[in-house]
Amino acid sequence: MLKKLPVGIDGFEKIRTQGFYYVDKTMFISELLENWGEVNLFTRPRRFGKTLILDTLKSFFEIGCNKELFDGLKIAQEQELCEQYMGQFPVIFITLKGAAGLNYKQAENAMRYVIGSEAMRFQFLLKSDKLTAADKQAYQELINMSAASGFSMSDTTLQTSLKTLSQLLAKQYDKKVIILIDEYDVPLDKAFQGGYYEEMISLIRNLFGNALKTNPALYFAVITGCLHISKESIFTGLNNLNVMTITDEYYSDSFGFTDDEVKELLSYYGCEEASDTIRDWYDGYQFGERSIYCPWDVIKYTQALRKNRKVIPENYWANSSGNDLVRRFIDKADQTTRNEIEQLIAGEAIQKVIRPELTYRELDTSIGNLWSVLLTTGYLTAVKRVSANEYYLAIPNAEIRDLFVNQVKDWFKDTSRADLSRIEKFCAAFPDGDAALIGEMLHDYLWDSISVRDTAVRKSMKENFYHGMVLGLLQSRDDWLTRSNAELGEGYSDIVIYTPDQVGIVIELKYAEDGNLEEACADALEQIEDRKYAADLERRRTKKVLKYGMAFCEKECKVVLAE
Repeated sequence: MLKKLPVGIDGFEKIRTQGFYYVDKTMFISELLENWGEVNLFTRPRRFGKTLILDTLKSFFEIGCNKELFDGLKIAQEQELCEQYMGQFPVIFITLKGAAGLNYKQAENAMRYVIGSEAMRFQFLLKSDKLTAADKQAYQELINMSAASGFSMSDTTLQTSLKTLSQLLAKQYDKKVIILIDEYDVPLDKAFQGGYYEEMISLIRNLFGNALKTNPALYFAVITGCLHISKESIFTGLNNLNVMTITDEYYSDSFGFTDDEVKELLSYYGCEEASDTIRDWYDGYQFGERSIYCPWDVIKYTQALRKNRKVIPENYWANSSGNDLVRRFIDKADQTTRNEIEQLIAGEAIQKVIRPELTYRELDTSIGNLWSVLLTTGYLTAVKRVSANEYYLAIPNAEIRDLFVNQVKDWFKDTSRADLSRIEKFCAAFPDGDAALIGEMLHDYLWDSISVRDTAVRKSMKENFYHGMVLGLLQSRDDWLTRSNAELGEGYSDIVIYTPDQVGIVIELKYAEDGNLEEACADALEQIEDRKYAADLERRRTKKVLKYGMAFCEKECKVVLAE
Protein backbone atom coordinates (compact mmCIF):
# COMPACT_ATOMS: atom_id res chain seq x y z
CA MET A 1 0.00 0.00 0.00
CA LEU A 2 1.29 3.44 -0.90
CA LYS A 3 1.96 5.96 1.82
CA LYS A 4 -0.62 8.67 2.41
CA LEU A 5 0.03 12.17 1.16
CA PRO A 6 0.59 14.54 4.14
CA VAL A 7 -2.11 17.06 3.24
CA GLY A 8 -2.03 19.67 5.99
CA ILE A 9 0.11 17.48 8.27
CA ASP A 10 2.90 19.46 9.95
CA GLY A 11 3.79 17.08 12.78
CA PHE A 12 7.04 15.19 12.18
CA GLU A 13 6.22 12.29 14.51
CA LYS A 14 2.76 11.85 13.00
CA ILE A 15 4.21 11.73 9.48
CA ARG A 16 6.85 9.20 10.47
CA THR A 17 4.61 6.89 12.50
CA GLN A 18 1.27 7.00 10.67
CA GLY A 19 2.29 6.09 7.15
CA PHE A 20 2.63 9.48 5.48
CA TYR A 21 5.02 10.29 2.65
CA TYR A 22 7.97 12.34 3.90
CA VAL A 23 10.32 14.51 1.88
CA ASP A 24 13.55 14.26 3.87
CA LYS A 25 14.60 17.70 5.12
CA THR A 26 16.57 16.48 8.13
CA MET A 27 19.90 17.78 6.83
CA PHE A 28 18.58 21.16 7.86
CA ILE A 29 19.65 20.08 11.36
CA SER A 30 23.24 19.58 10.27
CA GLU A 31 23.33 22.87 8.36
CA LEU A 32 21.85 24.68 11.36
CA LEU A 33 24.43 23.31 13.75
CA GLU A 34 27.22 24.34 11.37
CA ASN A 35 25.96 27.90 10.78
CA TRP A 36 23.76 28.78 13.73
CA GLY A 37 23.63 31.94 15.79
CA GLU A 38 22.21 32.09 19.28
CA VAL A 39 18.93 33.40 17.79
CA ASN A 40 18.13 32.36 14.20
CA LEU A 41 15.32 33.94 12.19
CA PHE A 42 14.14 32.24 8.98
CA THR A 43 11.75 34.17 6.74
CA ARG A 44 9.83 32.23 4.11
CA PRO A 45 6.35 32.52 2.55
CA ARG A 46 3.52 30.62 4.19
CA ARG A 47 2.84 27.04 3.12
CA PHE A 48 6.54 26.24 2.67
CA GLY A 49 6.94 23.84 5.60
CA LYS A 50 8.23 26.12 8.36
CA THR A 51 6.12 24.48 11.07
CA LEU A 52 7.21 20.99 10.03
CA ILE A 53 10.87 22.05 10.10
CA LEU A 54 10.53 23.34 13.67
CA ASP A 55 8.65 20.23 14.76
CA THR A 56 11.46 18.15 13.26
CA LEU A 57 13.97 20.12 15.35
CA LYS A 58 11.89 19.47 18.45
CA SER A 59 11.72 15.74 17.67
CA PHE A 60 15.49 15.61 17.18
CA PHE A 61 16.85 17.67 20.08
CA GLU A 62 14.34 17.06 22.87
CA ILE A 63 15.32 14.95 25.85
CA GLY A 64 13.45 11.64 25.74
CA CYS A 65 12.82 11.88 21.99
CA ASN A 66 12.01 8.83 19.89
CA LYS A 67 15.30 8.35 18.06
CA GLU A 68 13.78 5.69 15.81
CA LEU A 69 11.83 8.43 14.03
CA PHE A 70 15.07 9.32 12.22
CA ASP A 71 16.02 5.79 11.16
CA GLY A 72 16.75 5.72 7.44
CA LEU A 73 16.80 9.50 7.10
CA LYS A 74 19.76 11.54 5.91
CA ILE A 75 20.64 12.95 9.32
CA ALA A 76 21.06 9.43 10.71
CA GLN A 77 24.18 9.12 8.57
CA GLU A 78 25.78 11.90 10.64
CA GLN A 79 26.54 9.53 13.52
CA GLU A 80 28.85 11.80 15.47
CA LEU A 81 26.42 14.69 15.26
CA CYS A 82 23.51 12.50 16.35
CA GLU A 83 25.45 11.18 19.34
CA GLN A 84 26.34 14.69 20.44
CA TYR A 85 22.99 16.43 19.95
CA MET A 86 20.06 14.03 19.53
CA GLY A 87 17.85 13.93 22.61
CA GLN A 88 20.20 16.17 24.60
CA PHE A 89 18.18 19.34 25.28
CA PRO A 90 14.97 20.61 26.85
CA VAL A 91 12.91 22.15 24.05
CA ILE A 92 10.15 24.77 24.15
CA PHE A 93 8.10 24.93 20.95
CA ILE A 94 5.24 27.39 20.39
CA THR A 95 3.43 28.41 17.22
CA LEU A 96 1.82 31.84 17.13
CA LYS A 97 -0.44 31.12 14.15
CA GLY A 98 -3.51 31.28 16.38
CA ALA A 99 -2.34 34.01 18.77
CA ALA A 100 -4.76 36.62 17.42
CA GLY A 101 -8.14 38.16 18.11
CA LEU A 102 -10.56 40.90 17.16
CA ASN A 103 -9.06 43.11 19.87
CA TYR A 104 -5.94 43.18 22.01
CA LYS A 105 -7.54 41.43 24.99
CA GLN A 106 -8.60 38.47 22.86
CA ALA A 107 -5.15 38.28 21.27
CA GLU A 108 -3.42 38.49 24.64
CA ASN A 109 -5.60 35.70 25.99
CA ALA A 110 -4.78 33.60 22.91
CA MET A 111 -1.07 34.19 23.54
CA ARG A 112 -1.47 33.13 27.17
CA TYR A 113 -3.23 29.96 26.06
CA VAL A 114 -0.51 29.08 23.54
CA ILE A 115 2.34 29.46 26.04
CA GLY A 116 0.35 27.97 28.92
CA SER A 117 -0.47 24.89 26.84
CA GLU A 118 3.21 24.39 26.04
CA ALA A 119 4.04 24.72 29.75
CA MET A 120 1.50 21.98 30.47
CA ARG A 121 3.79 19.48 28.70
CA PHE A 122 6.19 19.70 31.64
CA GLN A 123 3.88 19.01 34.57
CA PHE A 124 6.49 16.69 36.08
CA LEU A 125 8.18 19.89 37.27
CA LEU A 126 5.57 20.12 40.03
CA LYS A 127 7.04 16.95 41.58
CA SER A 128 10.67 17.78 40.96
CA ASP A 129 13.09 17.63 43.89
CA LYS A 130 15.40 20.03 42.02
CA LEU A 131 12.95 22.94 42.13
CA THR A 132 12.11 25.07 45.13
CA ALA A 133 8.61 25.89 46.32
CA ALA A 134 8.97 29.31 44.66
CA ASP A 135 9.99 27.63 41.40
CA LYS A 136 6.92 25.41 41.50
CA GLN A 137 4.67 28.38 42.25
CA ALA A 138 6.13 30.18 39.22
CA TYR A 139 5.50 27.11 37.10
CA GLN A 140 1.92 26.83 38.40
CA GLU A 141 1.28 30.37 37.20
CA LEU A 142 2.49 29.38 33.75
CA ILE A 143 0.19 26.40 33.37
CA ASN A 144 -2.69 28.44 34.75
CA MET A 145 -2.35 30.64 31.66
CA SER A 146 -3.90 27.87 29.56
CA ALA A 147 -7.14 28.10 31.57
CA ALA A 148 -9.69 30.90 31.48
CA SER A 149 -8.90 31.71 35.12
CA GLY A 150 -5.36 32.57 34.12
CA PHE A 151 -6.40 35.33 31.74
CA SER A 152 -6.60 37.82 34.60
CA MET A 153 -2.93 37.37 35.51
CA SER A 154 -0.48 40.25 35.41
CA ASP A 155 1.19 41.27 32.20
CA THR A 156 4.56 40.46 33.73
CA THR A 157 3.67 36.77 34.01
CA LEU A 158 3.02 36.60 30.27
CA GLN A 159 5.96 38.78 29.24
CA THR A 160 8.43 36.67 31.22
CA SER A 161 6.70 33.33 30.58
CA LEU A 162 9.14 31.87 28.03
CA LYS A 163 12.13 32.97 30.08
CA THR A 164 10.63 31.54 33.27
CA LEU A 165 9.82 28.20 31.64
CA SER A 166 13.27 27.93 30.08
CA GLN A 167 14.98 28.68 33.41
CA LEU A 168 12.90 26.04 35.21
CA LEU A 169 13.73 23.45 32.55
CA ALA A 170 17.43 24.36 32.63
CA LYS A 171 17.43 23.96 36.40
CA GLN A 172 15.63 20.62 36.18
CA TYR A 173 17.94 19.11 33.54
CA ASP A 174 21.10 21.11 34.21
CA LYS A 175 21.16 21.84 30.48
CA LYS A 176 20.46 24.95 28.48
CA VAL A 177 17.20 25.15 26.54
CA ILE A 178 16.31 25.36 22.84
CA ILE A 179 13.39 27.70 22.07
CA LEU A 180 11.42 27.31 18.83
CA ILE A 181 8.90 30.01 17.82
CA ASP A 182 6.80 29.47 14.70
CA GLU A 183 5.09 32.24 12.67
CA TYR A 184 6.18 34.99 15.04
CA ASP A 185 4.76 37.76 12.83
CA VAL A 186 1.17 36.47 12.55
CA PRO A 187 0.03 38.23 15.77
CA LEU A 188 1.53 41.47 14.43
CA ASP A 189 -0.27 41.08 11.11
CA LYS A 190 -3.60 40.45 12.85
CA ALA A 191 -2.99 43.31 15.28
CA PHE A 192 -2.29 45.69 12.40
CA GLN A 193 -5.55 44.69 10.74
CA GLY A 194 -7.45 44.83 14.06
CA GLY A 195 -6.21 48.21 15.25
CA TYR A 196 -4.24 47.13 18.34
CA TYR A 197 -0.79 47.13 16.79
CA GLU A 198 1.03 49.18 19.43
CA GLU A 199 -0.11 46.91 22.27
CA MET A 200 0.96 43.76 20.40
CA ILE A 201 4.34 45.26 19.49
CA SER A 202 4.96 46.01 23.17
CA LEU A 203 3.94 42.49 24.24
CA ILE A 204 6.13 40.66 21.70
CA ARG A 205 9.06 43.00 22.30
CA ASN A 206 8.99 42.21 26.02
CA LEU A 207 8.29 38.50 25.50
CA PHE A 208 11.18 38.08 23.06
CA GLY A 209 13.50 40.42 24.94
CA ASN A 210 13.17 38.42 28.14
CA ALA A 211 13.44 35.01 26.46
CA LEU A 212 16.09 35.71 23.83
CA LYS A 213 18.17 38.64 25.01
CA THR A 214 18.70 38.39 28.76
CA ASN A 215 18.27 34.66 29.28
CA PRO A 216 21.29 32.66 30.50
CA ALA A 217 19.21 29.48 30.18
CA LEU A 218 19.05 29.80 26.38
CA TYR A 219 21.18 27.48 24.23
CA PHE A 220 19.81 28.71 20.93
CA ALA A 221 16.49 29.74 19.37
CA VAL A 222 14.94 29.30 15.94
CA ILE A 223 12.18 31.65 14.85
CA THR A 224 10.17 31.56 11.62
CA GLY A 225 7.94 34.09 9.89
CA CYS A 226 7.24 35.83 6.58
CA LEU A 227 8.66 39.27 7.31
CA HIS A 228 11.81 40.45 9.05
CA ILE A 229 10.34 43.06 11.38
CA SER A 230 13.29 44.52 13.26
CA LYS A 231 12.57 48.22 13.06
CA GLU A 232 9.76 47.82 15.57
CA SER A 233 12.48 47.03 18.15
CA ILE A 234 11.09 43.51 18.57
CA PHE A 235 14.66 42.25 18.43
CA THR A 236 16.24 45.24 20.14
CA GLY A 237 19.66 44.41 21.51
CA LEU A 238 19.78 40.98 19.89
CA ASN A 239 23.28 41.31 18.49
CA ASN A 240 23.18 37.53 18.23
CA LEU A 241 20.32 37.56 15.69
CA ASN A 242 21.16 35.45 12.63
CA VAL A 243 18.67 36.31 9.84
CA MET A 244 18.18 34.00 6.87
CA THR A 245 15.85 35.38 4.16
CA ILE A 246 14.72 33.94 0.84
CA THR A 247 17.62 35.66 -0.96
CA ASP A 248 20.35 34.03 1.18
CA GLU A 249 22.34 31.08 -0.10
CA TYR A 250 22.23 29.18 3.20
CA TYR A 251 19.30 26.79 3.74
CA SER A 252 18.09 27.43 0.17
CA ASP A 253 16.57 23.95 -0.20
CA SER A 254 15.42 23.46 3.41
CA PHE A 255 11.95 24.96 2.89
CA GLY A 256 9.82 23.83 -0.05
CA PHE A 257 10.56 21.05 -2.56
CA THR A 258 13.41 20.86 -5.05
CA ASP A 259 12.92 19.56 -8.58
CA ASP A 260 14.52 16.20 -7.68
CA GLU A 261 12.26 15.84 -4.65
CA VAL A 262 9.16 16.50 -6.76
CA LYS A 263 10.27 14.01 -9.41
CA GLU A 264 10.79 11.37 -6.71
CA LEU A 265 7.36 12.05 -5.21
CA LEU A 266 5.62 11.86 -8.59
CA SER A 267 7.47 8.66 -9.45
CA TYR A 268 6.39 7.09 -6.15
CA TYR A 269 2.72 7.78 -6.94
CA GLY A 270 3.03 6.96 -10.66
CA CYS A 271 2.30 10.52 -11.79
CA GLU A 272 5.49 11.24 -13.71
CA GLU A 273 3.59 12.49 -16.74
CA ALA A 274 2.47 15.54 -14.73
CA SER A 275 6.00 16.79 -13.99
CA ASP A 276 5.98 19.54 -16.65
CA THR A 277 2.56 20.78 -15.58
CA ILE A 278 3.56 20.88 -11.93
CA ARG A 279 6.77 22.70 -12.80
CA ASP A 280 4.89 25.34 -14.78
CA TRP A 281 2.27 25.88 -12.09
CA TYR A 282 4.02 25.43 -8.76
CA ASP A 283 7.80 25.83 -9.26
CA GLY A 284 9.77 29.04 -9.73
CA TYR A 285 10.32 30.38 -6.22
CA GLN A 286 13.94 31.48 -6.09
CA PHE A 287 15.51 30.82 -2.68
CA GLY A 288 19.14 31.82 -3.02
CA GLU A 289 20.20 30.17 -6.27
CA ARG A 290 17.72 27.28 -5.98
CA SER A 291 14.41 27.02 -7.80
CA ILE A 292 11.85 25.75 -5.31
CA TYR A 293 8.30 24.38 -5.54
CA CYS A 294 5.53 25.27 -3.11
CA PRO A 295 5.06 21.97 -1.22
CA TRP A 296 1.41 22.59 -0.37
CA ASP A 297 0.52 22.95 -4.05
CA VAL A 298 2.53 19.91 -5.14
CA ILE A 299 0.89 17.72 -2.51
CA LYS A 300 -2.63 18.97 -3.25
CA TYR A 301 -2.29 18.53 -7.01
CA THR A 302 -0.72 15.09 -6.62
CA GLN A 303 -3.68 14.14 -4.42
CA ALA A 304 -6.04 15.27 -7.20
CA LEU A 305 -4.02 13.37 -9.84
CA ARG A 306 -4.39 10.11 -7.93
CA LYS A 307 -8.15 10.37 -8.40
CA ASN A 308 -8.13 11.76 -11.94
CA ARG A 309 -5.01 11.72 -14.11
CA LYS A 310 -6.55 14.35 -16.41
CA VAL A 311 -7.38 16.87 -13.69
CA ILE A 312 -6.30 20.41 -14.54
CA PRO A 313 -4.15 22.37 -12.07
CA GLU A 314 -5.89 24.55 -9.51
CA ASN A 315 -4.91 27.74 -7.77
CA TYR A 316 -4.42 26.25 -4.30
CA TRP A 317 -2.55 29.35 -3.16
CA ALA A 318 -5.71 31.43 -3.54
CA ASN A 319 -7.54 29.12 -1.15
CA SER A 320 -4.81 28.97 1.48
CA SER A 321 -3.42 32.46 1.84
CA GLY A 322 -4.72 35.97 2.35
CA ASN A 323 -4.61 37.54 -1.10
CA ASP A 324 -5.87 40.97 -0.08
CA LEU A 325 -2.21 42.02 -0.28
CA VAL A 326 -2.26 41.78 -4.09
CA ARG A 327 -5.53 43.71 -4.18
CA ARG A 328 -4.08 46.47 -1.94
CA PHE A 329 -1.10 46.61 -4.29
CA ILE A 330 -3.32 47.01 -7.36
CA ASP A 331 -5.50 49.60 -5.61
CA LYS A 332 -2.46 51.79 -4.92
CA ALA A 333 -0.93 51.40 -8.38
CA ASP A 334 -0.48 54.46 -10.57
CA GLN A 335 -0.23 54.23 -14.36
CA THR A 336 3.47 53.35 -14.23
CA THR A 337 2.91 50.56 -11.70
CA ARG A 338 -0.04 49.22 -13.69
CA ASN A 339 2.24 48.96 -16.69
CA GLU A 340 4.75 47.09 -14.52
CA ILE A 341 2.02 44.69 -13.40
CA GLU A 342 1.24 44.06 -17.07
CA GLN A 343 4.91 43.28 -17.65
CA LEU A 344 4.90 40.85 -14.73
CA ILE A 345 1.79 39.07 -15.98
CA ALA A 346 3.48 38.88 -19.39
CA GLY A 347 6.32 36.91 -17.81
CA GLU A 348 8.82 39.78 -17.71
CA ALA A 349 10.96 40.90 -14.75
CA ILE A 350 10.92 44.29 -13.02
CA GLN A 351 13.99 45.85 -11.42
CA LYS A 352 13.22 47.10 -7.89
CA VAL A 353 14.96 48.17 -4.70
CA ILE A 354 13.88 45.88 -1.86
CA ARG A 355 13.67 46.88 1.78
CA PRO A 356 14.33 43.66 3.73
CA GLU A 357 13.23 45.15 7.06
CA LEU A 358 9.75 46.65 7.15
CA THR A 359 7.17 47.36 9.80
CA TYR A 360 3.49 46.62 9.27
CA ARG A 361 2.70 50.31 9.65
CA GLU A 362 4.98 50.96 6.64
CA LEU A 363 3.38 48.45 4.29
CA ASP A 364 0.87 50.82 2.73
CA THR A 365 2.89 54.03 2.97
CA SER A 366 4.39 53.60 -0.50
CA ILE A 367 4.11 51.32 -3.51
CA GLY A 368 7.85 50.64 -3.09
CA ASN A 369 7.24 48.97 0.24
CA LEU A 370 4.55 46.75 -1.26
CA TRP A 371 7.04 45.46 -3.84
CA SER A 372 9.18 44.30 -0.91
CA VAL A 373 6.27 42.59 0.85
CA LEU A 374 5.15 40.84 -2.34
CA LEU A 375 8.64 39.37 -2.58
CA THR A 376 8.88 38.18 1.02
CA THR A 377 5.39 36.68 1.01
CA GLY A 378 5.92 34.69 -2.21
CA TYR A 379 3.75 36.59 -4.69
CA LEU A 380 6.93 37.60 -6.52
CA THR A 381 10.37 36.03 -6.63
CA ALA A 382 13.86 37.44 -7.13
CA VAL A 383 15.25 36.08 -10.39
CA LYS A 384 18.47 38.12 -10.38
CA ARG A 385 20.39 40.21 -7.86
CA VAL A 386 21.69 43.55 -9.13
CA SER A 387 23.18 44.97 -5.92
CA ALA A 388 22.85 44.57 -2.15
CA ASN A 389 19.13 45.44 -2.07
CA GLU A 390 18.21 45.64 -5.76
CA TYR A 391 16.69 42.72 -7.65
CA TYR A 392 14.84 41.74 -10.77
CA LEU A 393 11.42 40.51 -9.61
CA ALA A 394 9.05 38.23 -11.50
CA ILE A 395 5.88 36.22 -10.94
CA PRO A 396 7.16 32.73 -10.04
CA ASN A 397 4.69 30.49 -11.87
CA ALA A 398 1.32 30.02 -13.58
CA GLU A 399 -0.54 29.69 -10.29
CA ILE A 400 0.51 33.12 -9.01
CA ARG A 401 0.02 34.62 -12.47
CA ASP A 402 -3.53 33.27 -12.40
CA LEU A 403 -4.02 34.83 -8.97
CA PHE A 404 -2.81 38.22 -10.22
CA VAL A 405 -5.11 38.05 -13.25
CA ASN A 406 -8.13 37.22 -11.09
CA GLN A 407 -7.32 40.04 -8.70
CA VAL A 408 -7.02 42.41 -11.66
CA LYS A 409 -10.44 41.26 -12.90
CA ASP A 410 -12.04 41.86 -9.51
CA TRP A 411 -10.37 45.25 -9.19
CA PHE A 412 -11.55 46.29 -12.65
CA LYS A 413 -15.09 45.17 -11.94
CA ASP A 414 -15.26 47.15 -8.69
CA THR A 415 -13.60 50.32 -9.99
CA SER A 416 -15.46 50.45 -13.29
CA ARG A 417 -18.87 49.90 -11.70
CA ALA A 418 -18.20 52.70 -9.23
CA ASP A 419 -18.60 55.25 -12.07
CA LEU A 420 -22.29 54.73 -12.78
CA SER A 421 -22.74 57.46 -15.37
CA ARG A 422 -19.79 56.18 -17.39
CA ILE A 423 -20.92 52.58 -17.37
CA GLU A 424 -24.52 53.52 -18.24
CA LYS A 425 -23.24 55.41 -21.26
CA PHE A 426 -21.14 52.39 -22.28
CA CYS A 427 -24.03 49.93 -22.00
CA ALA A 428 -26.49 52.24 -23.80
CA ALA A 429 -24.19 52.33 -26.84
CA PHE A 430 -24.83 48.61 -27.55
CA PRO A 431 -28.56 48.67 -28.36
CA ASP A 432 -27.98 52.03 -30.10
CA GLY A 433 -25.53 50.36 -32.49
CA ASP A 434 -22.80 52.89 -31.72
CA ALA A 435 -19.71 50.75 -32.35
CA ALA A 436 -17.44 53.80 -32.47
CA LEU A 437 -18.45 54.94 -28.97
CA ILE A 438 -18.11 51.38 -27.63
CA GLY A 439 -14.61 51.12 -29.06
CA GLU A 440 -13.64 54.54 -27.74
CA MET A 441 -14.86 53.77 -24.23
CA LEU A 442 -13.27 50.31 -24.21
CA HIS A 443 -9.98 51.94 -25.16
CA ASP A 444 -10.35 54.31 -22.19
CA TYR A 445 -11.17 51.41 -19.87
CA LEU A 446 -8.15 49.49 -21.11
CA TRP A 447 -5.88 52.49 -20.64
CA ASP A 448 -7.12 52.98 -17.06
CA SER A 449 -6.92 49.26 -16.32
CA ILE A 450 -4.34 46.49 -16.44
CA SER A 451 -4.38 44.39 -19.58
CA VAL A 452 -3.11 40.87 -20.04
CA ARG A 453 -0.49 40.38 -22.74
CA ASP A 454 1.16 37.27 -21.42
CA THR A 455 3.14 35.65 -24.20
CA ALA A 456 3.37 32.46 -22.14
CA VAL A 457 -0.35 31.67 -22.18
CA ARG A 458 -2.63 30.46 -24.93
CA LYS A 459 -4.56 32.86 -27.12
CA SER A 460 -7.82 31.52 -25.68
CA MET A 461 -6.73 32.51 -22.16
CA LYS A 462 -6.03 36.06 -23.33
CA GLU A 463 -9.46 36.20 -24.96
CA ASN A 464 -10.98 34.99 -21.70
CA PHE A 465 -9.48 37.96 -19.87
CA TYR A 466 -11.03 40.54 -22.21
CA HIS A 467 -14.22 38.50 -22.34
CA GLY A 468 -14.46 38.75 -18.56
CA MET A 469 -13.81 42.48 -18.63
CA VAL A 470 -16.56 43.22 -21.18
CA LEU A 471 -18.97 40.82 -19.52
CA GLY A 472 -18.41 42.44 -16.13
CA LEU A 473 -19.28 45.85 -17.56
CA LEU A 474 -22.43 44.64 -19.32
CA GLN A 475 -23.69 42.69 -16.32
CA SER A 476 -24.09 45.97 -14.46
CA ARG A 477 -27.43 46.29 -16.28
CA ASP A 478 -29.75 44.35 -14.01
CA ASP A 479 -32.67 44.64 -16.44
CA TRP A 480 -30.78 42.86 -19.21
CA LEU A 481 -30.59 39.11 -19.63
CA THR A 482 -26.84 38.66 -20.24
CA ARG A 483 -25.50 35.21 -20.98
CA SER A 484 -21.87 34.12 -21.33
CA ASN A 485 -20.74 31.22 -23.52
CA ALA A 486 -24.35 30.43 -24.30
CA GLU A 487 -25.15 27.53 -26.61
CA LEU A 488 -26.62 29.14 -29.71
CA GLY A 489 -26.99 27.93 -33.26
CA GLU A 490 -24.09 25.60 -33.95
CA GLY A 491 -21.74 26.61 -31.14
CA TYR A 492 -21.23 28.79 -28.10
CA SER A 493 -21.29 32.56 -28.43
CA ASP A 494 -19.08 34.69 -26.20
CA ILE A 495 -21.80 37.06 -24.99
CA VAL A 496 -25.49 37.32 -25.86
CA ILE A 497 -27.93 39.93 -24.49
CA TYR A 498 -31.70 40.32 -24.48
CA THR A 499 -33.00 43.77 -23.51
CA PRO A 500 -36.51 44.71 -22.28
CA ASP A 501 -36.94 46.66 -25.53
CA GLN A 502 -36.63 43.39 -27.46
CA VAL A 503 -33.18 44.14 -28.80
CA GLY A 504 -30.89 41.14 -29.19
CA ILE A 505 -27.12 41.56 -29.09
CA VAL A 506 -24.46 39.00 -30.02
CA ILE A 507 -20.80 39.71 -29.20
CA GLU A 508 -17.81 37.68 -30.34
CA LEU A 509 -14.33 38.56 -29.04
CA LYS A 510 -10.92 37.81 -30.53
CA TYR A 511 -7.36 38.41 -29.40
CA ALA A 512 -5.24 39.71 -32.29
CA GLU A 513 -1.79 38.33 -31.54
CA ASP A 514 -0.37 39.91 -34.68
CA GLY A 515 -1.98 43.26 -33.88
CA ASN A 516 -4.31 43.16 -36.90
CA LEU A 517 -7.51 44.30 -35.17
CA GLU A 518 -9.46 44.78 -38.39
CA GLU A 519 -8.91 41.20 -39.51
CA ALA A 520 -9.71 39.83 -36.06
CA CYS A 521 -13.03 41.72 -36.00
CA ALA A 522 -13.87 40.31 -39.42
CA ASP A 523 -13.11 36.79 -38.15
CA ALA A 524 -15.39 37.38 -35.18
CA LEU A 525 -18.32 38.53 -37.34
CA GLU A 526 -17.75 35.64 -39.75
CA GLN A 527 -17.95 33.20 -36.83
CA ILE A 528 -21.27 34.71 -35.73
CA GLU A 529 -22.68 34.11 -39.20
CA ASP A 530 -21.14 30.70 -39.85
CA ARG A 531 -22.31 29.27 -36.54
CA LYS A 532 -25.72 30.97 -36.67
CA TYR A 533 -25.39 32.57 -33.21
CA ALA A 534 -28.15 35.07 -34.00
CA ALA A 535 -30.75 32.47 -35.02
CA ASP A 536 -32.08 31.95 -31.51
CA LEU A 537 -32.47 35.70 -30.98
CA GLU A 538 -34.40 36.06 -34.24
CA ARG A 539 -36.83 33.33 -33.16
CA ARG A 540 -37.62 35.30 -30.02
CA ARG A 541 -39.35 38.01 -32.07
CA THR A 542 -36.71 40.58 -31.28
CA LYS A 543 -37.23 43.94 -32.96
CA LYS A 544 -33.64 43.97 -34.09
CA VAL A 545 -30.47 41.88 -33.68
CA LEU A 546 -27.09 43.56 -33.45
CA LYS A 547 -23.89 41.62 -34.09
CA TYR A 548 -20.59 42.95 -32.75
CA GLY A 549 -17.09 41.75 -33.50
CA MET A 550 -14.49 42.87 -30.98
CA ALA A 551 -10.72 42.56 -31.22
CA PHE A 552 -8.08 43.24 -28.58
CA CYS A 553 -4.32 43.44 -28.47
CA GLU A 554 -2.78 44.62 -25.21
CA LYS A 555 -4.36 48.06 -24.61
CA GLU A 556 -5.69 48.45 -28.15
CA CYS A 557 -9.14 47.42 -29.30
CA LYS A 558 -11.56 47.73 -32.20
CA VAL A 559 -15.31 47.19 -32.37
CA VAL A 560 -17.21 46.53 -35.61
CA LEU A 561 -20.98 46.27 -36.03
CA ALA A 562 -22.22 43.88 -38.73
CA GLU A 563 -24.10 45.64 -41.52
